[in-house]
Amino acid sequence: MSAVDSKDFEEHRNTYAMFLGLTKWGTIGIALLLILMRIFLVH
Repeated sequence: MSAVDSKDFEEHRNTYAMFLGLTKWGTIGIALLLILMRIFLVH
């Protein structure tokens, strides 16, 4: 594997890790929003 391939693979890993982090926190945020809406908006 050349240096360019290694660099591309490392960038891919970083991008995928960021994607997973954003997906995790986005899901947690939406769940929290729905819970708060249930508490404060539904009588």
